[in-house]
Amino acid sequence: MNKAKVLGVGLTAICLLTACGNAPKSEQTAEQATSTAAAVVEVEGVKTIQVGNVKASWIQDNAKERLMTRETFSDASDELINSLGLQNGIPSTVSTFLVEANGKQILFDTGVGAPDCRLLPGLKSLGLEPQDIQLLYITHFHGDHIGGMMNGETPVFPNAQVYVPKVEYDAWMQMPQERRAQVEKTMNAYKDRLHFVAWGETLPGEVVALDAKGHTPGHTVFQVGSLLIAGDILHGAALQIPHPEVCANFDMNKEDAVASRKRIFQYAKENKLMMAGMHFPAPAFMQQ
Repeated sequence: MNKAKVLGVGLTAICLLTACGNAPKSEQTAEQATSTAAAVVEVEGVKTIQVGNVKASWIQDNAKERLMTRETFSDASDELINSLGLQNGIPSTVSTFLVEANGKQILFDTGVGAPDCRLLPGLKSLGLEPQDIQLLYITHFHGDHIGGMMNGETPVFPNAQVYVPKVEYDAWMQMPQERRAQVEKTMNAYKDRLHFVAWGETLPGEVVALDAKGHTPGHTVFQVGSLLIAGDILHGAALQIPHPEVCANFDMNKEDAVASRKRIFQYAKENKLMMAGMHFPAPAFMQQ
């Protein structure tokens, strides 16, 4: 029997940054900063919260501590990095999310797929095997999001219907062979149950796909009820929340990435959405 512990966790952006030791200066009090809280149930490192009628579990894929290096944000000045105390790196994760909504087991992204990755053990701690995943939604095609879809030549999720952004797929298929090789192999392995997603479309499980282009051409975030799976809208929260104009070098179109980051954060704030990000630091849930 797994032992579960229930934690009261403040899930505001300010609280998240404070937990990382990198909070920007603010006149907001600690009481105000923690005014939004949620009960988090933790089982073997997997944290689960209830967001309205949606149950969401954060599975940290990286086995070791992950810091985004200062060099990842070459557009940021040394003065800015120093003022935020981020010279030694920015706390981050490689994360996936398992969502139970409308009677479906839905997995969002699959992590790296390396031998020490924690996705499959995380699912197991929730009582699930790969064959239990019914729907697999992919935010974009970088290797730390689709790597866990394959085990060598074999698809890891034999029963999952796979949904990928059409804009993303079309863009990667036009890239040089050496760059698209992993994407092409993976998508071909799932081709009999591969579905293309258009922005604004409502998908199985009452999941809505939203345009978040910039990080990649078809980068997509997904809304399920009051939960927003935010993909790679942020890579370094402690830097990019106070300074959304700063991009990670991974962003393929920085102008679009900045615009999407500001727009998605405003949308989440206006609609009081809980955000779950693939590179948010622990606990990877955040509400502004």
